[in-house]
Amino acid sequence: METSDSIRQLIISALPILVAITFHEISHGFVAYRLGDPTAKMLGRLMINPLAHIDPVGTILMPVMLFIFTNGQFVFGYAKPVPINPANFKNPRRDMAISAAAGPITNLSLAIASLLILKFILLPASVFFPSRMFNAVLTPLTLMFTSSIIVNVVLAAFNLIPIPPLDGGRVLTGLLPHQYAVSFSRIEPFGFIIVIILIATGLAGIFVKPLINLFLAFLQLF
Repeated sequence: METSDSIRQLIISALPILVAITFHEISHGFVAYRLGDPTAKMLGRLMINPLAHIDPVGTILMPVMLFIFTNGQFVFGYAKPVPINPANFKNPRRDMAISAAAGPITNLSLAIASLLILKFILLPASVFFPSRMFNAVLTPLTLMFTSSIIVNVVLAAFNLIPIPPLDGGRVLTGLLPHQYAVSFSRIEPFGFIIVIILIATGLAGIFVKPLINLFLAFLQLF
């Protein structure tokens, strides 16, 4: 792969990820704020500025390393989690579940928006532009919004794995009866280790792949 092609591919893959994870985290903080927790707002985490959400490992190192080791075929990452204090909620379990659900819902909304832009703006515009301008401008934009659809669908599905501290785990905690929710929430300190094991063994795909297919089928309605 030529250097210029590599740079273009990195931009096409990385920018949708940056947008997806930024709005994912902002949505958690914004919904929490509306439900009574000002923690994220006070710490400046409701800004669209991605610099407020960049995690050196998850936002920079991981995507770059994945890009290098997969020859540009797969790029993924995450942002700094938005701090939420459930003690500020009127109904901590319910409101924490609602705040957690906001992230995947936002990613699905971004996937829908990307699909609509692709379908009703970029593809029709290709008819009216000269081939040189199409190759220089519209092709990269088309690839970028296509990448945005995939990134947001995968991010939404992955975060719905029902293991805390992932969003799916916190939603499940809010839905379970109190006794079971308390017991279930105790695995949160080990949650990321469990998720890594699930990914390494391929077991995560048993949950994530059907959900991705479901979301993609839903997007066909648009």
